[in-house]
Amino acid sequence: MSLHRDAVAVLSRWTAPTAQEELLRAEFLDHLRAHDDAMLRECVPGHLTATTAVLSHDGTRVLLTLHPKAGMWLPMGGHCEPADSSLAAVALREATEESGIAGLELLPGPLALDRHQVWCHPPHSWHLDVEYAAVAPAGAEAVISDESLDLRWFPVDEVPEPSDEATRRLAARGRQALMSGSHAPG
Repeated sequence: MSLHRDAVAVLSRWTAPTAQEELLRAEFLDHLRAHDDAMLRECVPGHLTATTAVLSHDGTRVLLTLHPKAGMWLPMGGHCEPADSSLAAVALREATEESGIAGLELLPGPLALDRHQVWCHPPHSWHLDVEYAAVAPAGAEAVISDESLDLRWFPVDEVPEPSDEATRRLAARGRQALMSGSHAPG
């Protein structure tokens, strides 16, 4: 299945938890219908991306990166690549690359949607962000990548400033998904 078809399938069957995210879900699907390249950075008006809140094995902490362009503490995430087979694969790849943690386990998702302005195509374009959570193995040590100014664990309820509401929401939803018993990390 192509990445584009996977995104359509994922978003078509996803039940948005809020009215605002339902509007985003419809917008993302419209964008996919209008743009064959909607999954790739080259799509100038905007493109789908995947973000992942990396949680500690017990769900008490979230790993955040100090993003060099945004200047904020954010979850791991980024652009789809032509070789990616699914949004879930993008989410896991980006989380692994940016956290340096092997053995992350992706929770069933997506957990949230977000749309935000970015600098991919000056003066700006949009990231249509499909958001997931992953669980790190017990004792996992994060390794900072060249895509980050800093990388730190924070209590889920104490996401530092500067950050944003989407980061807080995703961390909380990730912890909730982990604690709901619907997933027991190996």
